[in-house]
Amino acid sequence: MKVSADHNPLRDPRDLRLPRIAGPSGLVIFGVTGDLARKKLMPAVYDLANRGLLPPGFALTGFARRDWEDQDFAEVVHDAVKAHSRTPFRESTWRQLSEGIRFVQGTFDDPAAFERLSETVQELDRDRGTRGNHAFYLSVPPASFPLVCRQLAASGLSKSTGDAWRRVIIEKPFGHDLDSSRELNDVVSEVFDPNSVFRIDHYLGKETVQNILALRFANQLYEPIWNAHYVDHVQITMAEDIGIGGRAGYYDGIGAARDVIQNHLLQLLALTAMEEPVSFSAEALVAEKLKVLSAVRLPRDLSRHTSRGQYEGGWQGGEEVLGYLEEQGIDPESTTETFAAIRLDIDTRRWAGVPFYLRAGKRLGRRVTEIAVVFKRAPHLPFETTSELGENAIVIRVQPDEGVTIKFGSKVPGTAMEVRDVTMDFGYGHAFTEASPEAYERLILDVLLGDPPLFPRHEEVERSWEILDPIEQHWAARGKPEPYRAGTWGPKSADEMLARDGRSWRRP
Repeated sequence: MKVSADHNPLRDPRDLRLPRIAGPSGLVIFGVTGDLARKKLMPAVYDLANRGLLPPGFALTGFARRDWEDQDFAEVVHDAVKAHSRTPFRESTWRQLSEGIRFVQGTFDDPAAFERLSETVQELDRDRGTRGNHAFYLSVPPASFPLVCRQLAASGLSKSTGDAWRRVIIEKPFGHDLDSSRELNDVVSEVFDPNSVFRIDHYLGKETVQNILALRFANQLYEPIWNAHYVDHVQITMAEDIGIGGRAGYYDGIGAARDVIQNHLLQLLALTAMEEPVSFSAEALVAEKLKVLSAVRLPRDLSRHTSRGQYEGGWQGGEEVLGYLEEQGIDPESTTETFAAIRLDIDTRRWAGVPFYLRAGKRLGRRVTEIAVVFKRAPHLPFETTSELGENAIVIRVQPDEGVTIKFGSKVPGTAMEVRDVTMDFGYGHAFTEASPEAYERLILDVLLGDPPLFPRHEEVERSWEILDPIEQHWAARGKPEPYRAGTWGPKSADEMLARDGRSWRRP
């Protein structure tokens, strides 16, 4: 009997209790010496193996300039797994995984190195039974994407034969503006079939992000009020309490808006605002997200409804920290923003008149990512005291304390009819005994299975750049961003932006 590469013959597809297990396959990681590979990708591969979701003959191949042998790379993977894996270290799991670890030394511009990689892949097909199924993870700077893709094509690595598959995984950012995004897509689509291209947005792999769909469409409670009749505005925040660390080479010239808003936050907006899809297939989800992104309208006056800032030195977490311009590797004249906030409107019947406020920044008050759906106030309050009553809100906490909080008014115990805010809280850690998988676990497994719903298509990427490019051009013409002290919640202009609309930012 012939078995497809991503089919497990022992699994009944009708039994939804059983996890999907990847078929015979291998993963090649370019850029294995970087932080992403060491802290996220290698541990995710081990955790998948530890959960029994990878085939026994799974192969992990590293490609880098280092003069390593297979055992040297295996030691690097071992150390990364020990330091960063989510699941406990098991010697039996490691022994099985390490048998499939290979390393190829070379540079991206060296055709001979890719020939060696091709020989390694063929050897794995023979010895590990990977059957020609290989995914190539480009954990490299975006400028290297075209070169690596062309080398994969020239060496024959991008082409599959028979039932085998070849797939490519591309890390954000997908270009730095609309034109570069289209150029990148043209190059990648020349080498790989569009259905074999997986653009990673790790936020879409988080359980709490996927829970947006469950919260909205699996419950009758929320969807009837999820519209402009009841919602006053929506705030989407991704705040970090750290600086740029060792990312100066990547971050300077990119900034908060390109790094976070163009991908993560616009995807969160799309999931929050989209209509119910006919199914949760990739095509149905993309269709609804594209409708929302296509309906996004920029404010007419970008100077009044956007804000950008750059952190200065100060105190955070009990220690003195440097300002952005003092960080190692940063040009003292840099105009790169470390904080960005924008207002967007969505011209649909559901959301007409409801502003969406997006903000992202470094060196802010605390680390938090959340979506706050803030409701209109009751038209009449016949109570003696409501001075402490705010607006009702549903807050989806993406990280670090994953869950959902509902904020509403309740009577204060006593004889007076006094009302003030209280909360009801759902936390993943309290409601479920099993810990949530890391986003990269889910996404890598989906690539090996060929399951694309959580990966943005190039149409979404291009539409996101169409939204952000005018804002970036407006900021470029205005010179330097506004400074803000480390440990605060951003520049004064961000508060003024909402104050003009009679609103204020949440302080998570």
